[in-house]
Amino acid sequence: MDCLFCSIIKGEIPSDVVYETDELVAIRDIAPQAPFHVIIIPKQHIPSPAHITAENCDIAGKMILAAAEIAKQEHLDNGYRIVANCGQDGGQTVGHIHFHMLAQRNLSWPPG
Repeated sequence: MDCLFCSIIKGEIPSDVVYETDELVAIRDIAPQAPFHVIIIPKQHIPSPAHITAENCDIAGKMILAAAEIAKQEHLDNGYRIVANCGQDGGQTVGHIHFHMLAQRNLSWPPG
């Protein structure tokens, strides 16, 4: 399997880790879309949100919990946005489920 995020998780590609547990890692995005932009990635390879099942759905909750912990750690008191892209039309560019966590600027809706 040739997966960018799996290579990062294995330590084959350097990254700026801001949070890590046995089940997931959060790294700074290399092309940030906000002053604070991290990617929360489960260590288990799951291709996209469409591949969440009854057997692996607990990881999604752990990713949300990680975002809350990161927000405390980074003092994101004014809030943040979590984004999960799914599939080509949804803007997913890496075939491994991940959440983008953006903060420290006013994020309008709908996103542009």
